[in-house]
Amino acid sequence: MNMSEPTQFNTEVLRGELLHDEPMSRHVSWRAGGVAQRVYQPADLADLQVFLQQIPADEPLLAVGLGSNLLVRDGGYRGTVLLMVGALTELRMEDGSIYAQAGVPGAKLARFAASNKLCGAEFFVGIPGTLGGMLAMNAGCYGGETWSAVQRVQVLTRSGVLVERTPQEYDIGYRHVTLKQQNEEFFVAAWLKFGEGDVEAAKRDIKALMEKRSASQPLQMPNAGSVFRNPQGEHAAKLIEGCGLKGKSIGGAQVSEKHANFIVNTGGASAADIENLIGEVQVTVLQKTGINLHPEVKIVGESVK
Repeated sequence: MNMSEPTQFNTEVLRGELLHDEPMSRHVSWRAGGVAQRVYQPADLADLQVFLQQIPADEPLLAVGLGSNLLVRDGGYRGTVLLMVGALTELRMEDGSIYAQAGVPGAKLARFAASNKLCGAEFFVGIPGTLGGMLAMNAGCYGGETWSAVQRVQVLTRSGVLVERTPQEYDIGYRHVTLKQQNEEFFVAAWLKFGEGDVEAAKRDIKALMEKRSASQPLQMPNAGSVFRNPQGEHAAKLIEGCGLKGKSIGGAQVSEKHANFIVNTGGASAADIENLIGEVQVTVLQKTGINLHPEVKIVGESVK
């Protein structure tokens, strides 16, 4: 379905890449889903500001990093996708803290911290995303959470104004971050504080965590990381496996045989296959255990009618 409309952007002042009717299967780790009406990959933060200043107030906007926690329905996304990965990649030390922009991958952040003799960032290697997404959902693994290290963040309002905020301005919980005052804005960077430590020990921990991840997760197949949040006192993977759902398939989507809280694309899965399988897992686990699993994955866009 062609979703394009006449452009309303002054492309002469933009330095990034503006695409129309772009398949989001190219930009999400599930390698499935429909097209986005528009996709913009900014050249840098200043270019993103200029782009946002041209966006109509009612234009739906979606910020995407590695697309590892995202499913775009087969009918596509009617709006503009902002691609942070490959664009907002600045990473530096600043007054003893790490300044990292939203497009920096977790593994790169962990290694940068270790190379600067900082400890506590090792868990980031286990998160298959970029910092912007990690900030938006307080991503975590192996006992660490993103916001435990945040001193302050940089956000852009949808009108392109750059603002700094502190953690105290947000309600922060398990896989949950909400600005206390209602305002549509996007994380573009953060200052992160870690303690000093043994760089060689940190590097060994990173290597061990990467090996653990590779051994326990189906990384060789398209997936979106953990699909469901862990219920309090429980593990989603154990609940799903206990309900006999490992290997359950709908179309090209399958509950991983390796890790039950992963859904993999075995080849040719549609977004509907994946979403329907998510729903079936929820229903089965609720019926058999009385526990309602809540997805970590963000599902956007329109279904095919």
